[in-house]
Amino acid sequence: QVQLVESGGGLVQPGGSLRLSCAASGFPISSSILRWYRQAPGKERELVASIGTSDSSTTYADSVKGRFTISRDNTKNTVYLQMNSLKPEDAAVYKCHTRLFLTNYWGQGTQVTVSS
Repeated sequence: QVQLVESGGGLVQPGGSLRLSCAASGFPISSSILRWYRQAPGKERELVASIGTSDSSTTYADSVKGRFTISRDNTKNTVYLQMNSLKPEDAAVYKCHTRLFLTNYWGQGTQVTVSS
């Protein structure tokens, strides 16, 4: 059974940092593309970052380039999103996603709030 479980969200001041984790089970992340999406109230869902089966294969939304880093630990079957220099506009529910055999899988999401 494929599962994605996010953690690491919370309240942080502008300029602060958070590291989100997405613990996967039921499949090896080493052979899958993993993505982080976010959605703020009243806004469309946005693809934040993705990481392919090679550690060098990463993509980022323009809005987070240079501030966010996606990485994976295959031994822990976990994907991370390191978020630095957070801005109020980064506040959203962040969800982990993968697609396997034509089926989309999502985690439950973790809330990130950026406020002073």
